[in-house]
Amino acid sequence: MKLHSLLSTLGKIGIGLLLSLAVSAQSITIPQPPKAKKDFSDAQKCVEPIDIIRRDHGTFLKQHRDDTMRHGVRNTQYSLVACINCHVTQDAAGNYPNIKEGSEHFCRSCHTYAAVSIDCFQCHTSTPTMVSVPTTH
Repeated sequence: MKLHSLLSTLGKIGIGLLLSLAVSAQSITIPQPPKAKKDFSDAQKCVEPIDIIRRDHGTFLKQHRDDTMRHGVRNTQYSLVACINCHVTQDAAGNYPNIKEGSEHFCRSCHTYAAVSIDCFQCHTSTPTMVSVPTTH
């Protein structure tokens, strides 16, 4: 009988803890990923919907890299240059943010938020190029 009473008390305490956690969880604000500073018109959209890009952009970039480097296929749909040309914007003084410092760089802001390292810019430039890159969809 004592064991049953103890288990009943522990069960009530456990349920109470779970309920208090559920109530506490409702008041927690979940941080949102940084928003793009550049708004897109209906005519100029990203190559994929935002939820897909957030989830799979690394896969797209790696596939593009493999197609280019191993198979000689060059298009710009998922090219890093096209992404940088579109998403990295100048500040009020006309300067591009430094990928290594701060979180103002488009790529850095999300990678910092997600706690994911970024190594693309060991070889590639992190600022837009002056060459216009046509997109192929």
